[in-house]
Amino acid sequence: MVNDIKNVLVLAPHTDDGELGCGGTIAKLLEQNVNVYYAAFSTAEESLPEGFPNDTLKKEVKNATKKLGVQPDKLIIYNFQVRKLNYVRQEILDELVRLKKALEIDLVFMPSLNDVHQDHHTVAEEGLRAFKNITILGYELIWNNLSFNTTSFVKLEKKHVSKKAEALKEYKSQEGRNYMDKDFIFSLAKTRGVQIGCEYAEAFEVIRLVI
Repeated sequence: MVNDIKNVLVLAPHTDDGELGCGGTIAKLLEQNVNVYYAAFSTAEESLPEGFPNDTLKKEVKNATKKLGVQPDKLIIYNFQVRKLNYVRQEILDELVRLKKALEIDLVFMPSLNDVHQDHHTVAEEGLRAFKNITILGYELIWNNLSFNTTSFVKLEKKHVSKKAEALKEYKSQEGRNYMDKDFIFSLAKTRGVQIGCEYAEAFEVIRLVI
């Protein structure tokens, strides 16, 4: 089944969510010549620390996804207002349906349906509506997950986790957040690896499985 995956879409409510949730997996898929599309729905201009230009996160996500190996033409950036994605559900769904029609996606990564952040939950719900006919895996952001079922894993090598950590270093505006810390990134990957008997892994929640 994995060998049949050609096109993957990562749904990130905010810039950096995709890297945090499945950055190692993105690096591994790209290494295997899978096409990875990354859609970020908000550049969170309103929540930037004081002193940063409004377009900071737009630049940072470009740099971060480039570090992972995502091609610039496969990065889609929207400008919906942070913490208010639930007010524009239909517009988000319309964009997701448009992407579905334009791209032959085999696999979608998105936040868990149990993610309590309002923006993450909105993207997850609308993502399920748009892509209900294909396989969907929910990525974990443990600081937001009310619960998380580790029902699927992607085995990673150290180089994949290192790429994830290097990509996240591009988010200078987010420095100081504990989940951006390299030690945390490696510790979580190590924990997930222990669960399946390998050195490193990322865990996912199976939302939809189509074989």
